[in-house]
Amino acid sequence: MKRKHGEEDQTAAPADESVVDLDASFSNLGLDARLLQGIAKLNFAHPTLVQAKAIPLALEGKDILARAKTGSGKTAAYLLPILQAILKRKETSPNERLTSALILVPTRELAEQVHRATERLAAYCGKTIRAVNVAQNVSEQVQQSLLAEHPDIVIATPSRALVHNNLSAHTLTSKVTHLVIDEADLVLSYGYEDDLQAVSKTLPKGLQTFLMSATLTTEVETLKTLFCRNPAILRLEEDAEEDGGGVSQFCVKCGEDEKFLLVYVIFKLKLVKGKCIIFVGDIDRCYRLKLFLEQFGIRSCVLNSELPVNSRIHIVDEFNKNVYEIIIATDENEVLGDEEEDEAEAEPKAESNPSKEPPTTTTTTTTKTDPTPATKKPPKKKRKKVRRDKEYGVSRGIDFQNVACVLNFDLPTSSKSYTHRIGRTARAGKTGMALSFVIPEALFRAHKPTSHPSCERDEKVLAKITRHQRKRGKEVRPYTFDMKQVEAFRYRMDDALRAVTRVAVREARTREIRQELLASEKLKRHFEENPADLVHLRHDGELRPAKVQPHLKHVPDYLLPAAGKAAISASSALDGTGRGTFVSIRKSSDNRIRKARMKKAGKSVRKSAGGRDPLKMFKGGRK
Repeated sequence: MKRKHGEEDQTAAPADESVVDLDASFSNLGLDARLLQGIAKLNFAHPTLVQAKAIPLALEGKDILARAKTGSGKTAAYLLPILQAILKRKETSPNERLTSALILVPTRELAEQVHRATERLAAYCGKTIRAVNVAQNVSEQVQQSLLAEHPDIVIATPSRALVHNNLSAHTLTSKVTHLVIDEADLVLSYGYEDDLQAVSKTLPKGLQTFLMSATLTTEVETLKTLFCRNPAILRLEEDAEEDGGGVSQFCVKCGEDEKFLLVYVIFKLKLVKGKCIIFVGDIDRCYRLKLFLEQFGIRSCVLNSELPVNSRIHIVDEFNKNVYEIIIATDENEVLGDEEEDEAEAEPKAESNPSKEPPTTTTTTTTKTDPTPATKKPPKKKRKKVRRDKEYGVSRGIDFQNVACVLNFDLPTSSKSYTHRIGRTARAGKTGMALSFVIPEALFRAHKPTSHPSCERDEKVLAKITRHQRKRGKEVRPYTFDMKQVEAFRYRMDDALRAVTRVAVREARTREIRQELLASEKLKRHFEENPADLVHLRHDGELRPAKVQPHLKHVPDYLLPAAGKAAISASSALDGTGRGTFVSIRKSSDNRIRKARMKKAGKSVRKSAGGRDPLKMFKGGRK
């Protein structure tokens, strides 16, 4: 990539990594009183390590390349110096209207998150500071009208920034004084290299740059060369360790159908308490698992790239407000890395082995001598490609709050992706748990209805994950369920799985998208303008499988282990919405439909005899 500033590389000394003094406060950083009020409103008592190190350097005008774990306060670390610079500039030239800062992020969800953080920190600045998020899913005309007013801060993905920069003839970036690339290690991996190259050519020289990342990868080094001038490099480690530092990590080796069995037992018996994110392999898998859990009265909501962006943002917000306890999410834009290196190492080994002769095949000879066209396979039907949002990501950037457990229903394809997934829990000094289901190679495709292609390499991926975590001083421990007690639930699991057919999954997927599109329009047009009118718009409603089996919602006492009785009896009274979840296994004797028909026909409805002897009620007539 071409270097932006044409200056020679200079190795910047790493910043001092001493522990932050507990007596340190934001007031000692020289920030404006209005910003201090906004900080106090957010209940930030002390600056985090990255904030204490980055803010003073940023206020001096230095470029910064900061590596700090997810949830360590990187957003406020770059927003506060930018807001301070804007307030200072407006004191000298209050009538000047120009865009001072451009913040680039990899996903729309993160763009919305940064925009909200900006509004909260600048809550006491009145109309002095205006921020606009152009990564929203609205028309370009609306966004151009917002940009025509020259907001102080523009938040966008690289592709949206390039579009608006071209439409406005480079006026968006012509006078920018601050550039931020948040989650810098993901920006290039999401395919924004060409967009960043184009944007870099329109930026003025001498602007201040912030690169924020959870890891210092080759992609970050590339961006540093392109945008920065001798940056101060902050490699920060907090006392609470890196991503996943407070996470207890477990793996369970099981069969493909046993994944569904264990999920049913875990959530129905409340073995995991608190909020949980379940990661699955693809979108169909989302709805299959949701329909499966629905039959047992376990509510969940789905998060994937097919859903409208407004709905995705709203789902995350409601999850953080404890409206939902379970999110079933796909991780389509995984953070890949070590699996490609391992494959590259495996190829030369195979070539350098002289004892292995290439297998002799007669396929070529047979093809030449057999002219019959019967051997030709019929052309495969091309599947219609589903339109998905490439600016979508769950495992990084999004601020999921108070997550108790991350459940890898389908294991990711790389150890890096695993690290970022489990980083959704154990944040801000809290503890959490990560549980991963692993399919042994011998059991792959043993139960085809529940099989998933990515599970074929589970054991190899687990070995990489174990090595990677061991280097960090952490351990992935095996966890063993008492399958004798779990087996009692298998017949109910089989009943539920039979009802979740391919047709049911497809219809549920279509129905969910239709519902969310309508909800997204309401959110966009009305609720965002009138937040006081927003009553909880639920995303965890039932989608209805092919066959509804109400009896599955009730767990009979004879199935419960001795330790599980108290848990299920205490938790099944209410499901969090004020409605009871207990469903009787007996059929109700009060048949309302039959009574209505009999009444309409003018016949009397005979009441039940109750506990009386029917023989004593018999009246015989004389012949």
